[in-house]
Amino acid sequence: MDATSALLGLMEAIDQHRWNDLEHYLHEDFVCRLVHTGEVFDRPTWITFNADYPGFDRLRVEQSVGGSGEAACRSHVTGHGQHGLEHFECASFARMRDGLIVELTEVWTDVAQSAPPGTRPAGGVAMVPPAADTGERS
Repeated sequence: MDATSALLGLMEAIDQHRWNDLEHYLHEDFVCRLVHTGEVFDRPTWITFNADYPGFDRLRVEQSVGGSGEAACRSHVTGHGQHGLEHFECASFARMRDGLIVELTEVWTDVAQSAPPGTRPAGGVAMVPPAADTGERS
């Protein structure tokens, strides 16, 4: 299995809450590092972390790139929290060994945050709406 297929398969299994299938994508020496918290998980701990995550709803891959040895994807994740449905974005970077993901690095963020004061030009920055996805790829 190449890295792109493995990462997308892993993300699909997470979206579908197929927790018992996660290990089929992960090398026995698997390590996941969450950049934003500094946490590091081995394979069994990461699977349990995902399966037991409070309120998890869906994970939708919005963009992916990769090849045989490495892949990355950007996902939109939703979960049920104290104030209803919450939205997050996640960038995931996978490295392969022996046809399985051996290393996963993830960066998570909340959606709709405001830029810190003083970090944008005077007068603001024009926000350009995303182009409509026609399904065509160049």
